[in-house]
Amino acid sequence: MDERRSIHFGGIMQKIGVLLVNLGTPLSPHPNDVYRFLIEFLTDERVIDIPWLQRQLLVRGMIVPSRYKQSAKAYERIWTKEGSPLLVHGKKVQHALQQSLGGQFHVELAMRYQEPSLSKGIGTLMDIGLSHLIVLPLFPQYASATTGSVHQRVQEILCRYHVFPRVTLIDQYASHPALIDAFCSVAQRHPLQEYDHFLFSFHGLPEKHIRKADRGGNCLQEGCCKKISNENFSCYSAQCHATANAIAAQLQFAAEKYHICFQSRLGKDPWLKPYTNATIHELAKQGKKKILVFCPAFVCDCLETTFEIGIEYAQEFKQAGGERLDLVEGLNSDPSWIQALRRITLDHASGFAVRPPESCCSVR
Repeated sequence: MDERRSIHFGGIMQKIGVLLVNLGTPLSPHPNDVYRFLIEFLTDERVIDIPWLQRQLLVRGMIVPSRYKQSAKAYERIWTKEGSPLLVHGKKVQHALQQSLGGQFHVELAMRYQEPSLSKGIGTLMDIGLSHLIVLPLFPQYASATTGSVHQRVQEILCRYHVFPRVTLIDQYASHPALIDAFCSVAQRHPLQEYDHFLFSFHGLPEKHIRKADRGGNCLQEGCCKKISNENFSCYSAQCHATANAIAAQLQFAAEKYHICFQSRLGKDPWLKPYTNATIHELAKQGKKKILVFCPAFVCDCLETTFEIGIEYAQEFKQAGGERLDLVEGLNSDPSWIQALRRITLDHASGFAVRPPESCCSVR
């Protein structure tokens, strides 16, 4: 294709919007702000998928009133002078990716819950007059409660417009080589040879969420998630295994040196197993002393990584007899992550964008 034709259509510059979307964060660690955030988050029908009235009674009457003050204290532990790590790193990623992609692209950051809102992010991009909108959720593995919720809300907002551009909703990039390279690059800053064992801890989901996404009738049978196939390619658990196994293969971890597990349970329903807290207790019983934990469902350090793994589970492991549990930090705004986002974006902008030269993507 002639390069000029990929930029222009009928003499008009093709403008491509990239909307980066993360889950969200309270405006501050103050209990009132945490309360508002949890209400918006947990009343999402894709997060707690029970009938509307039951969900409202459960969330507003039981879950949030019993948890928000404790959650506020946890947020205080991870809050920085600049603000919420999720938002601080998100803005840095937005700026770096904009520099990397160049002027044909317009990059905005939004949160599914709270600020900056999806409505504002989409509105800013729509005002530019786009030919193509790429929605890139910052969740490598697809789940209805995360990426699915983002996709639904984006489409609800776009329906308000009389004219909207071609829209690409990226669903997952769990095994994208650039993502795997980024996680490995960050991990290699740790002395890997010193650890007895490695954990890949992913955010958990209720088992019923996994079954609802099942197309082949094999869901949660033994071994069904361990390899991606035509039957389970849309399964969150299978994608988690694919991410972990790809990282482990690139770092040359022997199969017996690592486990895949799931954290952050809520409620009494069965969630994906094995649970991370149970796994670290079992490893301590086996005499493992030094563990390194990856969290490849999270591209940015947040409450679930910095606090839950880095503080709470590290203490639990020591109490169970271990010596050290370390956390592989999030990709945050690392140059390897910006390069990965650039590649993922350009993969989905084919035919619309001129590929910027490699020198454009150096991040300083």
